[in-house]
Amino acid sequence: MKEFIINKNDAGQRLDKYISKSVPLLPQSLMYKYIRSKRIKVNNKRSEISYRLCENDVVAMYINDEFFEKATPRYDFLNAGKSINIVYEDENILLIDKPTGILSHPDEGNYTDTAITRVKRYLYEKGEYDPEKEASFAPALVNRIDRNTSGIIIAAKNAESLRVLNEKLKNREIHKFYLCVAIGKLKKPCGIIEGFLEKNEKQNRVYISEKSTDKSKAIATKYNVLDYKGGLSLVEVELLTGRTHQIRASFSHLGNPLLGDGKYGTNAKNKEFGGYKKQFLYSYKLQFDFKTDAGILNYLNKKSFEVENVWFKTAFYEGTI
Repeated sequence: MKEFIINKNDAGQRLDKYISKSVPLLPQSLMYKYIRSKRIKVNNKRSEISYRLCENDVVAMYINDEFFEKATPRYDFLNAGKSINIVYEDENILLIDKPTGILSHPDEGNYTDTAITRVKRYLYEKGEYDPEKEASFAPALVNRIDRNTSGIIIAAKNAESLRVLNEKLKNREIHKFYLCVAIGKLKKPCGIIEGFLEKNEKQNRVYISEKSTDKSKAIATKYNVLDYKGGLSLVEVELLTGRTHQIRASFSHLGNPLLGDGKYGTNAKNKEFGGYKKQFLYSYKLQFDFKTDAGILNYLNKKSFEVENVWFKTAFYEGTI
């Protein structure tokens, strides 16, 4: 028999989901049988499979020791890079400045060195994250940005912060601002680019049109031109919706693709300005604007965080792009 005391990060999960994660060697069919036959109990009582666990609940499992055996842990995230640029950190969240060329999450081509694996390594080596003590929770990213875009990513250090931030992001109570350099002079110095975005999975590319289809999603991109010189525009952008490649496709749709963007711009245009192959786009600022209670994160309300040294900003003003 073994007992598990539910901690704050594991609270709120269904009983069966918690057991599957904490005792992965136990077959699902046996798990359901043991719950029904009271060989797995919560607070010394029979429990429903769908019961939502509460902090300090005691899950007792009267099952064979073989199901509790654990292999020597090997953490892939320890092979991630150690370099991490911290914009802000407290006991609940971590804001990092992701460099160009790093994925937010692993994919089939790069599993080891990504933004989230670097975050896990950093917190593990600080002693703030120990997979052996967490039955199911791991530090997680709240937002993500493309591999070839630099900028701020939010990481949650605990389950409650992740829940709150996901809700606030969904309700647009976290504002994300970007800086970019667009080719040419925009017709209007400010405005909102609206349309309908549809993704072509095979091409890994999106297309924007004025008309909605059954596969498209509405988008809105707010922008303000900060300066114009040498045939280029420095623009601040606020995402009112968050879709794949939204900013890049929106400015291309206007006829002002981002400098260095080979997918939504043209190589010929980029060559006119030095042949850059690195898109001039940076997620440089976050603002927390909570309209409803944010629980343990209320202290963040009305705060903003900004990356001061955006790699192309000084070069734009100096005219050296």
